[in-house]
Amino acid sequence: MALSKIRLFLAMIKFEHTIFALPYAYIGMIMASFYKDGTWPGWRTFFWVTLAMVGARSAAMALNRLIDRQIDAKNPRTADRELPKGAITSFETLLFIIASLVLLGISAWMLNPLCFYLMPLAVFFLVVYSYTKRFTWACHLVLGITDGLAPLGAWIAVTGKFDLPGLLLAGAVAAWIAAFDIIYACQDVEFDRREGLYSIPARFGIAEGLWISRALDVLTIVLFLLIPLYVSLGPIYYVGVVVVAALLVYEHLIISPNDMSRIDIAFFKVNSIIATVAFLFTFTDIGLRLWR
Repeated sequence: MALSKIRLFLAMIKFEHTIFALPYAYIGMIMASFYKDGTWPGWRTFFWVTLAMVGARSAAMALNRLIDRQIDAKNPRTADRELPKGAITSFETLLFIIASLVLLGISAWMLNPLCFYLMPLAVFFLVVYSYTKRFTWACHLVLGITDGLAPLGAWIAVTGKFDLPGLLLAGAVAAWIAAFDIIYACQDVEFDRREGLYSIPARFGIAEGLWISRALDVLTIVLFLLIPLYVSLGPIYYVGVVVVAALLVYEHLIISPNDMSRIDIAFFKVNSIIATVAFLFTFTDIGLRLWR
């Protein structure tokens, strides 16, 4: 019974989607340590950053499901989610959110004071994002900023302060997340318009939305290329950026306003590969420099 309930919670928060943000948190942590004093981050930092990410992402997804449960129940695409169909109750979800936020708070406290003091700001974005679709088509940008806090928080966990390369990394992730969230929203254009909900595709149309998504992906690559101006990264990092750019091009080639049949591939599979590629190439580049 307990294992069954755990599986339901993992399904509710789409635990497999952790691969979108967690690799960038690790990039922020590794890059910050290399930038700060040319070393690897310690295992203690790695441990608490990981738990902070688990807490933050679990709370974010559960909040989204709880806040949107009535909307999800009306949408045929989401009506089978755990809350609308009654597999998990609102009270159980609220308890899960509280536990996740406690985990985030403890982890932030164990990292450094600035992480802990900034936690309310992170929680603010975690809560507010789910409401933004009710009043602004810029909801995708708010989600991007929210997820961009992952690498920035990991950066601060190591350095204890804001640095420009950490902000550039956060900006790159924010633009990337917003770009593929626009693609994801193309599935619900008719529903969103009917229910008075906001998104870029619902406001401007799918074709225009995809162009905005492409522009954000270009911004992502530009920001990735600006980071080596401040952090001593080498050719392997640049190769990784080229591979990421190629994957983003592929993502946009397999969908079009007239054919969204491969949206699941574009949204989940391609972007999970992008996050993994970005981590592996950055890790390898910094690792080879540290082991010389």
